[in-house]
Amino acid sequence: MIVYGGWAADDYVFAPLFDEEFDIILFYNYSADEALILPEAKTYEKITLIGWSLGVWAAEYLLPKTGFRPDVTIAVNGTPVPGNEHYGIPLSIYQGILDNITEENIDRFYLRMFGSNNLLQSVNGKSPQRSLKSLHDELRWLYNRIMEQGEPGFRWDYAVSGEMDRIFPSHNQINYWNKTKNTKHIILNLSHFFFYEWKSFSDFINFVENYKSSTHPQL
Repeated sequence: MIVYGGWAADDYVFAPLFDEEFDIILFYNYSADEALILPEAKTYEKITLIGWSLGVWAAEYLLPKTGFRPDVTIAVNGTPVPGNEHYGIPLSIYQGILDNITEENIDRFYLRMFGSNNLLQSVNGKSPQRSLKSLHDELRWLYNRIMEQGEPGFRWDYAVSGEMDRIFPSHNQINYWNKTKNTKHIILNLSHFFFYEWKSFSDFINFVENYKSSTHPQL
């Protein structure tokens, strides 16, 4: 399985979702156009890719450089055009965050990311462990690359959006995926980072692949 995390994420926040069912490659802290160092290639029966938040865009940007060809692709709370008034996050928001990266503002960001104080407190110890400089460098790199973006050309089999997303506007996600013919769009009554609703990535993938809107209108 390949996971592309979003801005300000790290392995701490994803580690509780790992299990022994998959070999996992996790990408995060995008801040330089460096050569990718990947594990030795193996033959797998199935490769699943998950892009979360800005990781949806990052998957489209970086995956061609890896040589991997996923069998199933899942976009979560993001779109391939993340710097957009109608389909992503307005660029003015990125600039505003870049100009105001402080400990207090990052704490507020994580609160919006998880959705509530109760959930944020319940995941104490799992929240990202990143320096302010690394967060600034990463967002500057992402902002610059997004500004250079061409037309999306990736196949997303599934897109999952949280109606309570306070980071990546859910209505903009809906706008984008409604015009994407071959992507199955699942809308849940959840926040931006909602993976802890499942015990593992395996459970989340099974949920997505077996989702029936008539029987599971909301989680």
